[in-house]
Amino acid sequence: MFYKRLGKLDVFLSVIGMGGHEYLSSGLSRGFNEDFDRAVQPGYIFSGFGGEARKQVLRTAVENGINFFDVTMDSEKEALGRNLKEIRPPYEVYVQTRPESFGYTYDKNNVKLAQYDLLKAEVRRILSLIQRERVDFLNVPFMKEALDHDPDYMYKISRNVQALKQEGLIRFATADTFSGESIYLKQIEAGCFDAIFINFNCGDYLAEEKVLPLAASKGMGVFARETFMKSQLFRMAEEVGFRDSTRLAQAALRWTLAHHDVTLAAYGTSKSAELISALQVLKSVDYTAEDQEILDRIKRSSLFREFCAQKTKEFKQ
Repeated sequence: MFYKRLGKLDVFLSVIGMGGHEYLSSGLSRGFNEDFDRAVQPGYIFSGFGGEARKQVLRTAVENGINFFDVTMDSEKEALGRNLKEIRPPYEVYVQTRPESFGYTYDKNNVKLAQYDLLKAEVRRILSLIQRERVDFLNVPFMKEALDHDPDYMYKISRNVQALKQEGLIRFATADTFSGESIYLKQIEAGCFDAIFINFNCGDYLAEEKVLPLAASKGMGVFARETFMKSQLFRMAEEVGFRDSTRLAQAALRWTLAHHDVTLAAYGTSKSAELISALQVLKSVDYTAEDQEILDRIKRSSLFREFCAQKTKEFKQ
């Protein structure tokens, strides 16, 4: 495993992080695609999370030195906390998670993130689920509407992050949004975040223009997600007749990791064999001409062009 420094801090993270999603036989993520309302309901735990298949993935991650784990809904939080008590990595690990039903579009204008008492209580609830003394990376995902609704919103978020750190409830905070470039830039400029969590792949790449360089200039980490575009990358490959999904996955991962400002790529799978295959990129993280040829072929797909157009519209909104 290779490790990169988190911005200017004395923290080193594995360049591949482990996502917390578990998957249905269809390939769709569990929870969100079973019962969305319950998936984002605080305290609701789906049955079967953190079972033997998931534990095998986690064992493989630990055996290969992965030290960053991202979990979203409560079922993933509870499963990771329980599983890490059993598997017990022989080194320090870092867990990133978010307040349930506080961020994105789950709470109108994200008002709960700005209310310290509510946020503090939620962090304490999270800690009971992940069975840790503090949240290593608290993901704070608010939308443009929050800033439009409350001119003091960013100040309140900065105050809350600082207070949570001072009380020892969180170690770091991660900025996140689905409102595009302008909000990421404002989050970075706020100075209260230690990293950003962002979609970044060969079809959703505009963050490399302003967002990634600004984050790097502020000494922040960059956590890239959706390397495989929620599996759409492989459907694009089918369209152009490219059948080697393993080689495609490795090319896509190397594309992401080749960006100097990227600290890590978050990777999700339900199979330890797939994780082992993905980790082969560590034999050489250099982005090659062959990688470029593969992705150039994918870019001839009509699905790829549609994906790029949609993501450009979303990012520049």
